[in-house]
Amino acid sequence: MTTLRTRRGFVKATVSAVAAVTAWKALPASAATPPGEPMPTGNINIRITDSAQKYAVAAPASWKPAAESAVGEAITLDPAVKYQEHLGIGGAFTDAACYMFSQLAPRVREELFHEMFHPSEMGLGAGRICIGSSDYAREMYSYDEGAPDPELKRFSVAHDRDCVLPILREARKANPDLWLLASPWSPPGWMKPNQSMLGGCMREQSMPAYARYFLKFLEAYEADGVPVDSVTTQNEVDAEQNGIMPACMWGQEQEIAFVGTHLGPLLRKNGRKTHIWILDHNYDLWGRAICSLEDPSVREYASGVAWHGYGGKPEMMSKVHDQCPGVDMFWTEGGPDLDPKQYATDWSHWGQSFTGILRNWCRSIIGWNLALDENGKPNIGAFRCAGSVTIHSQTREVTRSGHYWAMNHFSRAIRRGARRFETRGGPQEIHHVAYQNPDGRRVLVITNPGAARSVKVVANGAAAQVALGADSITSLEWSA
Repeated sequence: MTTLRTRRGFVKATVSAVAAVTAWKALPASAATPPGEPMPTGNINIRITDSAQKYAVAAPASWKPAAESAVGEAITLDPAVKYQEHLGIGGAFTDAACYMFSQLAPRVREELFHEMFHPSEMGLGAGRICIGSSDYAREMYSYDEGAPDPELKRFSVAHDRDCVLPILREARKANPDLWLLASPWSPPGWMKPNQSMLGGCMREQSMPAYARYFLKFLEAYEADGVPVDSVTTQNEVDAEQNGIMPACMWGQEQEIAFVGTHLGPLLRKNGRKTHIWILDHNYDLWGRAICSLEDPSVREYASGVAWHGYGGKPEMMSKVHDQCPGVDMFWTEGGPDLDPKQYATDWSHWGQSFTGILRNWCRSIIGWNLALDENGKPNIGAFRCAGSVTIHSQTREVTRSGHYWAMNHFSRAIRRGARRFETRGGPQEIHHVAYQNPDGRRVLVITNPGAARSVKVVANGAAAQVALGADSITSLEWSA
């Protein structure tokens, strides 16, 4: 995260089984309407979260023939105009989060993981893990710390075997198709001029060894039963964090050289199909992303750009997509802060944020810590974040955040392989996004941060009137 900016700041600025995915190609911005697509009929199943209920079943709405003159401020759906394919919703399995999960009794954790990850439930399908420690860890560590070790004879992931790897295996047991992204916060200290994981920058002559470090990590995790699907080169390439936590500054030229000359060729040489995503930082670095992707070696080996929302606006991701349409966008960090006034009730803030992210070409939303304790611990850094769920350090009581309830509406409704399609219009204060799932069912998620109201939804000559609760998220699902 950018130096000393709150992880919540971006919220103010942005106001069925899961199918396995192993590779993808860029998708066209639109596709032709299937011949004779029928007008929707029948009922619309509805779920709602507001102050009185959480992801609760509401009375269904129904499609009826619509007179075009009666549309007004309706939300108009256009399934013929299609956008990106969906990968998944999820959060980060930091050392801190895995430790808190490990404190639960096995039966309680199994029930929670069924709720969170199983395809028949919440179906969280994308997660992030740390290559070494982030700021949310019990201690600072890498997999090869100490004196210089360019041959990596000392490399070991032993630290992660007490709770990180077991928790990841348990989550994958609940959802075998859970996509895992791995990101480093810092190389081992001996690879940097300051000889420390705290702040500093990358040493260019360490890049060959660092590429081998990535390869060893991928091999070790796979040997421990946790294959990794994608990596980023560095968490937040443009943040040194004043030397107060694991971090590393990467110049643009360095990241280009690392991806195109070292990491990409090494992974390919060793038969690894791991995807490489660049940047892993804020919207306002969109210009850097475009310039990096103009390098042929980066385009050869990097398939995506990873984004955080702590600076800039989500529309900046569309700038990158427009310039580089063959590259996919992924949102990889953001979550609640330790704010007792908002922690459990800010679902509509997150609904607005998630909608903006998805409407700007992102294929994933991966939040920050999946779990922390009531004090935002374990934490060796400077920021006061909270988990998507809180596990009390003494009682082990599990509390779900507004962020968690917002994720429910998007993760349960939108499944892997779904295609976003066009939605437009509607009252200005209403936020909406729609997808067609692989099974043909269509979903529309509407966030209403204001007073209770009714809104009309129009599609292919049919209309439905939908009641929206005050400060709510509403999910609609119907057969195409």
